[in-house]
Amino acid sequence: MAPPDTITCVDCGGTCHRITYEPDEGFEPGDIVAYRCDQCLDRWDIELTADDLDPDAGAG
Repeated sequence: MAPPDTITCVDCGGTCHRITYEPDEGFEPGDIVAYRCDQCLDRWDIELTADDLDPDAGAG
């Protein structure tokens, strides 16, 4: 499972779009995924965890 294409900017509430391309072998825990906000232009680098990539995480 890939990380989300967008996240909410914690600084301005705008939409951050993923700017990191998915590797050929897919994302793995520990990978860094970069996002850029379309309003304030802040960049966010997120380190993926196993829960980020688990489609069943949080379900219950």
